[in-house]
Amino acid sequence: MTSNIEVHTSMPRGRVPNSRFPLLIHRGGVPGGGMDAVRGRFQTNGWLNNWHYPGIYLYHHFHSTTHECLGVADGWMELELFGKGGTQVRVEAGDVVVMPAGVSHAMTGNSDDVMVIGGYPEGRDWDNIQEEFVSDADFRAAAKLIMSLPIPATDPVTGGPLQHWLDTPSSVDAGWNDFRDGLDVSG
Repeated sequence: MTSNIEVHTSMPRGRVPNSRFPLLIHRGGVPGGGMDAVRGRFQTNGWLNNWHYPGIYLYHHFHSTTHECLGVADGWMELELFGKGGTQVRVEAGDVVVMPAGVSHAMTGNSDDVMVIGGYPEGRDWDNIQEEFVSDADFRAAAKLIMSLPIPATDPVTGGPLQHWLDTPSSVDAGWNDFRDGLDVSG
């Protein structure tokens, strides 16, 4: 199984923690898309607690309790990643986004027929945090939780190891020390 994998990296921005792990987009990860094919691939590879929805939320949000994958079953959508003014991407039927916990995302455009399947490693439950509504204390707690989450056992598309994440430098080597240290300072 081959797909073209795009790699997008981020750093913390304001009250968006983002992640030291790269966001991955498997272009054509589930060729042709389709609800049953995308959901089936996620379930086979251990990304459960699946949902389907015509896109994703239109507001910027991130999750602190789990990583997430988004598979486009039909149509296309445009996303803004890593916070307001962040990276713009367009994904279409068959593409799968593998998103580390903490990465801000919002749908900024879509086709009328867009349908997305979501999933979480081992069926973890997700939360919904919005930068503009999170207190300093809750942000610090969320960022600490995000940094403690394990790397998922499998990639939702390939079923193999999430090699891009396994190869990611430690938070110290990746320049995240100041951010980590700042989480212990009360504001």
